[in-house]
Amino acid sequence: MRTYNLRYALFVVATRCEKDLPYFLPSEVVLHNSLSDCWVSYLGKVYDLTALCKSCEDRPEIKPILLFAGKDLSHWFDRLTGDIQHHVDPRTGALVPYCPHGPIPDVGIPEPSSTWRPLEQVPWWRDTKYLLGNLTRNPRPCRVINTLIAKEALIWVCEEDTIKRIQERFKLFNSNSSDYLWKSEDKILDLNKTLTDNGIPDERERFLRCGLPDNFYVPSILCYYKDIVKL
Repeated sequence: MRTYNLRYALFVVATRCEKDLPYFLPSEVVLHNSLSDCWVSYLGKVYDLTALCKSCEDRPEIKPILLFAGKDLSHWFDRLTGDIQHHVDPRTGALVPYCPHGPIPDVGIPEPSSTWRPLEQVPWWRDTKYLLGNLTRNPRPCRVINTLIAKEALIWVCEEDTIKRIQERFKLFNSNSSDYLWKSEDKILDLNKTLTDNGIPDERERFLRCGLPDNFYVPSILCYYKDIVKL
């Protein structure tokens, strides 16, 4: 019973830690697509494999990863086990790792060999030191209007982003975005809730079902300056 309780507690802690990780857009991941800056996503997570790429720079096994730098690798993995996909080798009948783009780091030799050695560390796809955050399940557009200067910006955010996180994204257009009161339809938005939780749903699918373009209407957030003097 104690063992079960310990495992459950560890599961709860791990789940909470994952929820606390930031969410990323695919358009953010794709910007990191080189040997010196390599991000990938797979199975709903985003990883920074730059250190792995540099450590394997002179090995041919790193080429498939560099080929998919900035992209999603979910098709490499089994969603049930989280491990590399396996298939039956038509020549030997053995179940071996499936690497359609060539050998990759930490994958053993697919056929019997005297040079085979067991892996002495956690494979890179299970190593949490590379984990950056979560990949959003729904990138959505959002229009932010600065009422003080009558200017607006259309930005893409994650469905899971809180208003506070959206404020951070908007700092690209206004570094003082947190000094504004964020409202929608005269309602002050809760900074710790998402757009949907604040009553601003993503209705693009509904528009498409009605024969309208998905950008027929983009939700708007109005920003009112709070006139705070910074000391």
